Amino acid sequence: MNVHYLQHVPFECLGSIEAWLHNRGHRITVTRLYNNEQLPALDDIDWLIVMGGPMGVEDTTNYPWLSAEKDFIKQALTQKK
Repeated sequence: MNVHYLQHVPFECLGSIEAWLHNRGHRITVTRLYNNEQLPALDDIDWLIVMGGPMGVEDTTNYPWLSAEKDFIKQALTQKK
């Protein structure tokens, strides 16, 4: 399974989830939103993990990538990722 996670700030990580995924042979990829990295194609992932952060969903002025992220998450949910 291809597992992708969205990282909002440099100090957050998957923690023990990462070892659990590796132990089961899953491939892990990441989008570091704070670095303006590109979101993947939804067809390339099976499972999406969305990390937390200090921002709120309406903080698009300070975090312009939030709008694209929210659209991406909505599409991922529609596709049952």
